[in-house]
Amino acid sequence: MDAAVCNPSLGPSSSSSCYVSSRPSFCPDLRRSSVRLSSEVFKVKIGRLERSLCRSSGNKLSAVIASASQTSVSDPISTPSRNDLSDSLKKSNEASLILIRHGESLWNEKNLFTGSVDVPLTKKGVEEAIQAGKRISNIPVDMIYTSSLIRAQMTAMLAMTEHRQQKVPIILHDENERARTWGRIFSEETKKQSIPVVTAWQLNERMYGELQGLNKQETVERYGKEQVHEWRRSYDIPPPNGESLAMCAQRAVTYFCDEIEPQLFIGKNVMIAAHGNSLRSIIMYLDKLTTQEVISLELSTGVPLLYIFKEGRFVRRGSPVGPTEAGVYAYTGKLAQYRQKLDEMSH
Repeated sequence: MDAAVCNPSLGPSSSSSCYVSSRPSFCPDLRRSSVRLSSEVFKVKIGRLERSLCRSSGNKLSAVIASASQTSVSDPISTPSRNDLSDSLKKSNEASLILIRHGESLWNEKNLFTGSVDVPLTKKGVEEAIQAGKRISNIPVDMIYTSSLIRAQMTAMLAMTEHRQQKVPIILHDENERARTWGRIFSEETKKQSIPVVTAWQLNERMYGELQGLNKQETVERYGKEQVHEWRRSYDIPPPNGESLAMCAQRAVTYFCDEIEPQLFIGKNVMIAAHGNSLRSIIMYLDKLTTQEVISLELSTGVPLLYIFKEGRFVRRGSPVGPTEAGVYAYTGKLAQYRQKLDEMSH
């Protein structure tokens, strides 16, 4: 069923623009309590996000409204009034969003279905992650989100070793009191030179069920080319006891809307290191792709994609070529100024 979606600008006097597509409606309900992701390393607090999203339920459109508080990884948490928040959002905070599919894994190399199995990178995958880091070395990163799988986490960490800001990515462990206590940083200066890394299973690769660990070519010979292609590339047909792309998209995009998009709204620059299908799902949301368009979307391992988030809209800027290529930084004044600042710091 076609879904009507409204994407209004954030100014109180602006009018919303709607499009109709066959893509399903994600993020169906953003009415939620404040989400607190806390650690003694950092404290990240996301309140309610002030925005409106429209979706259809049959022929009925419903508006979902939420509000966002200021977010900080090192400063005390402050919660502005609703009027202050509206004024802040009207200033058109601009943020960068970097998406990176992990580098080649050991099972990629062996041509095996990997899915949710936790497999590390190959030597080639390590190099791909390092090259990805060089491409984004002049783009600001304030927060990192990865899946719970090691190949995505390795990619994020290796990429950040090439970043010119030279901040240290630190994985947040908030699963229990001991993890919070033992991971505490006592130096405020060290906190400022660190980047919080949030791991989330919702960003995992889709679960391939009974195909996991099977050789892809042998699976084709056993089940037939058409059947395997249907499992791999259809939108809503899952492999035996596994997830379809639609099921993966439901968890990945909902997490993006609930946890990551609010950070972008308040001007935080975010990097996501994840997987082919979880990132394909998020790109479907960002680029307003239909269910037919998304199944033909291919993402290369270790090649970052850059989006600029401004005035409630995502604009794809392609993949940065490298630190010596200036074109991508000319897309916005903010990125150009950031690169200039890095240049000054290096001299």
